[in-house]
Amino acid sequence: MIVVTRLNGSGFAVNPDLVERIQETPDTTLIMVDGAKYIVRESMVEVIDLIAAYRARIVGMAYGSDAQALRNATGPQPTLAPVAPLHAAPEHRVQDGGR
Repeated sequence: MIVVTRLNGSGFAVNPDLVERIQETPDTTLIMVDGAKYIVRESMVEVIDLIAAYRARIVGMAYGSDAQALRNATGPQPTLAPVAPLHAAPEHRVQDGGR
């Protein structure tokens, strides 16, 4: 969740995965996938930065760079095994003999 501020100064949390659009005309409006609209004090750039930081934190937790925070939040986690990239497999091409 990201925390943003209503125009009256109260803070509230928004699930950034449910934000469909952000408009700045001149107030910043978050338009959610269900059609709900929230006018916030933060600028569009600030909201985008909050969403990017939230997603970076999630990715960091998934790859263990924030392992202590992840353990504190949810208990012990299994380690992620490395996966070979798809392009590492040898290519097999079918020869076109008749054309």
